[in-house]
Amino acid sequence: MGFIFQLKDLQVERVACTKSGTTRLGTIHLTAHHLIFRYDEEAEKEMWVPYPIISLVSCLPQTLQGQYPVNFHTRTFETFSLSFSKDKDATDVFESVKELTVTISVSQLYAFFYRPNPPLPTSTGWFIYSPRDEFVRMGVGSRSKAWRFTDINKDYSFCPTYPARLVVPTRISDTTLQYASKYRSKCRIPILSYLHWANYGSITRSSQPMVGITQNRSIQDEKLIEAVFQTHVSPDSRASNAPIYGATTTNLIIDARPTVNAVANSAKGAGTENMDHYKDSKKVYLGIDHIHAMRESLGKVVEALREADTLLASINTDLPDRVSGLAVLDRQALRRSGWLRHLSAILEGTLLCTRNVHINSSHVLIHCSDGWDRTSQLSALTQLCLDPYFRTIRGFEILIEKDWLAVGHKFLDRCGHLSSDKFFQSPGDSANAGGAEAFLASVQNRFASQHHIKETSPVFHQFLESVRQLQRQFPERFEFNERFLHQLYYHMYSCQFGTFLYNCERERRVGENGPPPCDRTVSIWDFLNSPPEMALNINPTYDSSLDDPTSRAAGADMGVLFPNPKDVRFWHELYGRTDEEMNGRPYVAQSRSIEAAGPSESVDEDLADSERIETPVVIPTPPLTNSKPVNSKPVPLSQSIRSLSIGSRGATPSPGVLPKELSPSTPEVGLPTPTRADSNLLFGSPSDTPLRASRMPSPSPQNPLNRSRTKPPEFLPSSSVKSIWGKLSSNASAALSVVQDTYVNVAKDFISGNEGEAPARTAELRSRDTLSAWGEEPPTSSVSTSPSRGGLASLSLPTAANPWANPRARTPPSVLEHNPWGVVRSPPRLPLDPEPPYQSSRPLPLDPTVAHPIPRVASSLSISSLQSKATTTTSRKSSAAVPPSAPVSSAIDPLGVGLS
Repeated sequence: MGFIFQLKDLQVERVACTKSGTTRLGTIHLTAHHLIFRYDEEAEKEMWVPYPIISLVSCLPQTLQGQYPVNFHTRTFETFSLSFSKDKDATDVFESVKELTVTISVSQLYAFFYRPNPPLPTSTGWFIYSPRDEFVRMGVGSRSKAWRFTDINKDYSFCPTYPARLVVPTRISDTTLQYASKYRSKCRIPILSYLHWANYGSITRSSQPMVGITQNRSIQDEKLIEAVFQTHVSPDSRASNAPIYGATTTNLIIDARPTVNAVANSAKGAGTENMDHYKDSKKVYLGIDHIHAMRESLGKVVEALREADTLLASINTDLPDRVSGLAVLDRQALRRSGWLRHLSAILEGTLLCTRNVHINSSHVLIHCSDGWDRTSQLSALTQLCLDPYFRTIRGFEILIEKDWLAVGHKFLDRCGHLSSDKFFQSPGDSANAGGAEAFLASVQNRFASQHHIKETSPVFHQFLESVRQLQRQFPERFEFNERFLHQLYYHMYSCQFGTFLYNCERERRVGENGPPPCDRTVSIWDFLNSPPEMALNINPTYDSSLDDPTSRAAGADMGVLFPNPKDVRFWHELYGRTDEEMNGRPYVAQSRSIEAAGPSESVDEDLADSERIETPVVIPTPPLTNSKPVNSKPVPLSQSIRSLSIGSRGATPSPGVLPKELSPSTPEVGLPTPTRADSNLLFGSPSDTPLRASRMPSPSPQNPLNRSRTKPPEFLPSSSVKSIWGKLSSNASAALSVVQDTYVNVAKDFISGNEGEAPARTAELRSRDTLSAWGEEPPTSSVSTSPSRGGLASLSLPTAANPWANPRARTPPSVLEHNPWGVVRSPPRLPLDPEPPYQSSRPLPLDPTVAHPIPRVASSLSISSLQSKATTTTSRKSSAAVPPSAPVSSAIDPLGVGLS
């Protein structure tokens, strides 16, 4: 710490500070623990920046205006730039901030030198949490005797990362705990975290079992978990009784990791429980990603914010009069970060645990890998939903002490308080050295810095943002407001208090070479519980009467909250932006484009908007050709898309072309983007063919195409989500042209069949001799052809039936103009027979998008009539001649227009 005492306060005047698109002149002061910028304008408040909050500093080369800028990025998502008129001043500030920020010992941080002036009213913050008092409040030892306190870890020798006092099942001895600890990672055995007030359901937590590739097991660990899951059976007795007849408990072992990660850890000697050895319980994987994925996800959010700040600064330089009120933040980049998806996954696990404890009166054992990151998130959030006490200011402080600080969340490693040289970038670092020396220095710096920062992750930040989601969903159920959470986040990185400086309780309570840190630093709870802060952190809308468990009023929930995992939004106050800038403008259900993006990308893109549309969107769709009548009323979109069957046959002229499956008469509809929970509904079951944008469906009965050249109505594009349908709409006409050509080939096939030759190119359509339109019965007589000898090249058809042509005067169509996709698959063509090869005993459903006239009975057509039509090249007759010898059929005309 000698450097700090020897350093004189560095002061530079006439420095231009650019922040939020505004540039002002002032003076910069560098003290031992803060960067202070004092504006020349008296009305502006000074800017104080503690060094541990600085996350990235970049010293840039000289600009065209002759200034030397130094850019600062903070962990509070703020960006500001200091421009100096001299290169020496910029270099001195850069090097000084670097020396003051990168420390090698926790004892050099600000908390060990902070002395509040005036002194705070209380100094009991370090002892606000008493394990005995808190668990007695829950009912341990009084309401339930199935749990006991143990001092097996009083000197932290049993488990260095666990608290000194643990709560375990009464029937389990300390000797059994000693054996069971060898089977859990870091000796973190299952311990009680919460006993529910409404029943005897419990939340316990641990680390992963040491199963390994040899499938190891521990009888002591199995007996310990069995005892945990039976504590509700006879809570008033210390002995265990037989299970109660009729009990419907659903005890869960919650593995917060993805299944692949949990199984992969077996190669490291760890893994997950083999449920064959654990009675009366089930296991659930929550799929919450590890700390590295969370760090990368937040990094993408930070990158989007920095790009917006950089763009705003450049606009300020070029067009200073147009910066005010300009929103340049890329919301697409924010949602692609996956941050909202991670929050939703955490809330899904919270909801599962809350329901199992409160509704099922059961037990939950939560663990991840080591049991101090995702386990703390799930355990604390579940207790926040179950117990109204933890939604008060004092209760929330105890919750953080109990489930984060005492059980060993690694605040020092996860927050990266000691920083790194890697976060200070200067163009002169490699310019002053040779090529080989610069390369060697960069490699050494990469390996050294990577080892230091690989453990950083925004785990506690994620917990606070999840609490903010609960606050937003239940604004009257929390005694504290958003500012209280914001203060916790700020001081987690400011290092002003000693509460969040260490990795476990032992490091705070035991001094290495002197007094323990808890005696040398100030607790953050003393600061937050001071009267000035309490007045600012109270929620004015808080109503404690809503948490009355005896209330029988309408909407009463006994004080238990069930959050909506899909209703997540960015905590815009924390990021220093407006709600509209980060989450989009609030709106009601409107016309939006159909979203067909894959579930892995669309989950986080529209997760914040998926709950805004309350009524399900339905669209009228053409009924699928089936042997049974189908109800023609509108169906929900998810069922409509699920019913699509993408054919694997036919030519695909353009991989990016996908014709729209809606008829021109379909109204414009607004559809929510599929979210994580309902994406499987949208794309059907795993056995269904997935919807691909790179494959164009071939003409098939399950996929009827539009029968008019009229361009389908354009759906209103969404400004927040890229729509695959929107990308492909420009190529819809090309897709229709391809299908039209196929239709013409079918017509030629029929004509060539009459002339005695079948085309090889359309051989797969040879069985489609029975033609019928949507909603009508097929004719009783069918056309059979003999094998043809020539190809399509020998045919000459000046005019072909074009079903996509513009509407003209209504004329009775011929058989060749019928819908070739009206049936799924007709039997193979047979020689002419008095009996038709195919008859439908039931009428097909009507197409709701096409108006049908009243059908009339018509006679069937014979071979001679077909041949006469095939050879006619000048004009099309208004009706088809029926030979007297043709058998009279009672079938209904497919198009309902009649033939005379």
